Amino acid sequence: MKEYPAEYYQFFVSFNEGDYYTCHDLLEDIWLTDKENLFLKGLLQMSVAIYHYEYGNVKGARLMMLAGKQYIQPYRPFYWGIDLERVHVFMEKCLSIIPHEIDKVPYELANELPSFPSLFLYLDDRKEKHFEEE
Repeated sequence: MKEYPAEYYQFFVSFNEGDYYTCHDLLEDIWLTDKENLFLKGLLQMSVAIYHYEYGNVKGARLMMLAGKQYIQPYRPFYWGIDLERVHVFMEKCLSIIPHEIDKVPYELANELPSFPSLFLYLDDRKEKHFEEE
């Protein structure tokens, strides 16, 4: 199995626990040392989008989810142990759910926004796509 930065493994734990703020910090730590890895930036922006949405920042969620979706495209279908087809479908569903007629709602009303689908992430290196070989 490929070795990843420790923060990457912790990202999975934090993501699956719903701690999207921590996900941002973990991925940013890795991305700042490897800014050409736009896959990490895509996951980072997806995590930020979910965080914004949970706090009522609808416009921020929409923009971050769109950006994250664009960043992961070149890495599909599979990269760094993640099935990016599942992530892509999740992002598409979220984008279809995010209201387009509003930019934000008060935090107290954020729980009234339509819910995002569930996504649990896990590592699976068996189908790893190796860009170095292309």
